[in-house]
Amino acid sequence: MKKIAFILGLFLLGCTTDKSESFSGKLVVQGVCMNYVIQVNDADFPQDLIEKRWTYESTQTQYENVFALKSVCDFPENIKEGDSFNFIIDNEKTNQCMVCLAYSPVPDKSVSLTVVQD
Repeated sequence: MKKIAFILGLFLLGCTTDKSESFSGKLVVQGVCMNYVIQVNDADFPQDLIEKRWTYESTQTQYENVFALKSVCDFPENIKEGDSFNFIIDNEKTNQCMVCLAYSPVPDKSVSLTVVQD
């Protein structure tokens, strides 16, 4: 019985840890060929992963705290430009899918992520 309680405790601890590692983002540029730009809404997001200030050269619009979407293979199709969502950093993903190579400007820094539900 102690083993079951211990395992259940570890499971619950893991669930709460994942929740604390989630961040809020907004799709600010939905460029061609999955050249997406995400703006981070959390001050505690790792600052070395984002561009503090970036200008979208097509419109000359300036954005703060952004990165390019690295994990394009499984980004939900229902998230559109202007939509906010929650995500976790997921550097373990393999990004192996076919994506066209048309150019659309994105920040130099990119992050692999997984969208999570509240």
